[in-house]
Amino acid sequence: MLIPLTRQTFEELVPAVATSDQYQHCWGKPSQLLRRLLISAVGTLVLAVLELATHAQILLIPLVMFALYWLWGPIFEASLKNRQFRQYPHCGFWQGKVLDYYISEAVTNEQESVNDRGELILIESLERRINVEVGDKTGFTMKIQAPLNRTHKRLHRGQVAVMLVTSYMEDLSTINETSDIYIPSQNIWVGEYPYLRRDAFMELTRQMRSRYGRTKPRSRRY
Repeated sequence: MLIPLTRQTFEELVPAVATSDQYQHCWGKPSQLLRRLLISAVGTLVLAVLELATHAQILLIPLVMFALYWLWGPIFEASLKNRQFRQYPHCGFWQGKVLDYYISEAVTNEQESVNDRGELILIESLERRINVEVGDKTGFTMKIQAPLNRTHKRLHRGQVAVMLVTSYMEDLSTINETSDIYIPSQNIWVGEYPYLRRDAFMELTRQMRSRYGRTKPRSRRY
């Protein structure tokens, strides 16, 4: 099932400013927080020295911005991701099923070290990830990958899966990008990044499934 959505609905589901889920996602690991703190410290120090040397009051605003970069950085990062996703002019509500899923490992970080014999070695940090393949009766399939968490234990083949799809084509004949997946029966989300405003998309899912069920939808936009 693929139902076109209006631009207004699209922008409600993927807001320009970061949601709380998106902010939390972009907050990242302790290493990412440390990096932002270093940027804040260095930028604040440089601008403070320039302000004292030149007495330029105009530097006060960027000085404060750098001082708080560690706090607002995730908002900026999430907003850029949202903007990139919102660049497509058309979108639709897609419903299919889970075709398959499996666990894999991916390298998240690499560090050089020296072993007991003085040899240079590369240490890789691995992260377990869930890979979920979804599809529908038209033959369309998509694989979504995300960090593994305990909720993924409730995944099963054949479960209904829904997501937002985007396209440059008004009839959505070509899908350019997809959002994270939602499994309504288990209240599970699977995705690398939480593109959707989850409360709004869950309500849209309830309305669409209640309205259409197994019937073929018309081409009307919602």
